Amino acid sequence: MDTKILLRVERALVAKHGEAQRDRIHRGLRQLADRWRAEDGDERELAAFAEQNFLSDPRALEETARRLEYALEMLDGHANEVTREVGRFQVLEEGTRRPVDGLLAALSPAAHINDDLFQGRVAFVALLNFPLSSLEQRLGEGRRWTREQWALARLVERFEHRLPAAVKQEIDRVSSAAEAYIDGYNVFCGRLAGAGFPQKLKLISHWGLRDEIRGLYGRRGGLRRQQTLARVMERIVRQEIPAEVVNDARLEWDVEKNLVRAGGGWQSAPREKDVRYGHLLSVFRAMQKADPYFPGYPTHMDRAFARQREIPEARVRALLESVLTSDVARQVAALVARRLKRPLQAFDLWYPGFRPSAELDERALDALTRERYPTAQAFQSDLPRLLGALGFAEETARYLGERIVVDPARGAGHAYGAKRRDDKAHLRTRVSAQGMEYKGFNIAIHELGHNVEQVFSMSRIDHTLLEGVPNTGFTEAFAFLFQAHDLELLGQASGAAQESSEERAALRTLDRFWSTFEIAGVAILDMEIWHWMYAHPDATPAQLRQATVELARRVWNRYYAPALGVRDSVLPAIYSHIVAYGLYTPDYPLGYLITFQIEQHLKGRSLGVEMERMCRLGRLAPDVWMEQAVGKPLSSEPLLAATSAALGKLAR
Repeated sequence: MDTKILLRVERALVAKHGEAQRDRIHRGLRQLADRWRAEDGDERELAAFAEQNFLSDPRALEETARRLEYALEMLDGHANEVTREVGRFQVLEEGTRRPVDGLLAALSPAAHINDDLFQGRVAFVALLNFPLSSLEQRLGEGRRWTREQWALARLVERFEHRLPAAVKQEIDRVSSAAEAYIDGYNVFCGRLAGAGFPQKLKLISHWGLRDEIRGLYGRRGGLRRQQTLARVMERIVRQEIPAEVVNDARLEWDVEKNLVRAGGGWQSAPREKDVRYGHLLSVFRAMQKADPYFPGYPTHMDRAFARQREIPEARVRALLESVLTSDVARQVAALVARRLKRPLQAFDLWYPGFRPSAELDERALDALTRERYPTAQAFQSDLPRLLGALGFAEETARYLGERIVVDPARGAGHAYGAKRRDDKAHLRTRVSAQGMEYKGFNIAIHELGHNVEQVFSMSRIDHTLLEGVPNTGFTEAFAFLFQAHDLELLGQASGAAQESSEERAALRTLDRFWSTFEIAGVAILDMEIWHWMYAHPDATPAQLRQATVELARRVWNRYYAPALGVRDSVLPAIYSHIVAYGLYTPDYPLGYLITFQIEQHLKGRSLGVEMERMCRLGRLAPDVWMEQAVGKPLSSEPLLAATSAALGKLAR
């Protein structure tokens, strides 16, 4: 754009609106010009647009912002609803999956919205009249901003970059395909030779396999079955698993020898040929196509951390490493070994023995949840009671229950929030033909935490431009907070009778630490894989598989081996999120750290009241939100200090 033309337009606008508006005019013109393309019009059209649409009257600015906020809620909200409904056939257990389901799920009604807003010049009205903010401003000056300033910052931030709809659609298409692959990845454990699993036991990877390992502690023959499942996971990571045993019960599989049979003798079978890593590469390459459109965030990693999470990658890594390399990590691992009375194995990363459910028979819990929730609708009907038991007032529990829809999921489950006030959040969880198993209930309570946050931060917020929480780690925090109360919601004892309340509190802290320790290394592995892909953009699926296995070994040996005493495991690479969700896993350890700080704040306070207050803060910058929510910025120190104290209490 010719700077002389911009100066001429600036002088004309200053003459019309007054010298007091010069800074706003100067900034707005440059924000507009930086994003104006040839297809938007020539320089004269830009000048005419600016002269017609610059606003200096405060009332006009306020009304324009309010109308844009309403319009975006309608556009995003209805597109979100359409996306959810046309994709339901792929993600919900509503009959046989058909080829068309994947095509429908890949449709992206929202992909063109920003393009249309630019082409219709609506985006340019926002860029001309409201200021873009930097991450540094949001993290620093944001502490002093009003709610209206934050809403305007989120409004114009939306138009900082122009991502073509075709690129967005490609990302949605490959992500949908990867998610479908993950949702259909089941292992029929009753067909694992000599393992002794129930004949009809079918477990989804990684969630079901991991949770079955957790449920086998203390069970007769449990150690052997845990070792078998860990070996299954290794076969999946290394892509040594026979392709025909994935989501198929026809073949018996000797996991150790990696042979199969169907009534006759044992024989080898073709492995799954790097399908897992082919999907991951497809997600990477689709994300990579967005790179040129984000000058300040030239890689998906930059966008995932600095733009989406608003926490630089270096700070996230430092938080995770402070947990992984802490002295208490080795001390807690030593305590796990003493409680198990054996040397630790790699899968003990999923040791659940600090939580109350470890004392209970999961088969009895399965019977309880199946009887109580034979269908998704039964869980739906129980939402007001469950929310009341969590501490929400009767009226609030009823309000929430009316705005959350429970759906039966093909996969492990997820929460799908609304994007307009009058729509509803959806809770997807797995319900078998026999009813909801305990694992499904546990996940459902986790997803309920997401849904409650989603309802509060959309339907009860002052500015829908601030809908949500600072980043996914914060909504995970509320999900973890709910999940920790699953047994109480089933009416089960919260701890062994012989344990004091002080001991139970200490065990709960150790459980929170061990969960954070478990997933923190997975998050670092996820980050390392993405860095490797950017360094090797032309890699084949086989090369990515080899690199992932090696990176998993390195991460394990650096962060887990010192505590567990086992080397060279690749189990962290089993997490399905790594394949389908593009650097999602760091949100989990961040979520645990946030959860712990929220739990500390909640002592002596009502969960229902405080959660609503926190969620209605909306999408502020992370530390700004934390300071307003709990009084302190995000940190690992509270968890580390409490874990050290908990170890001391149990040693007495």
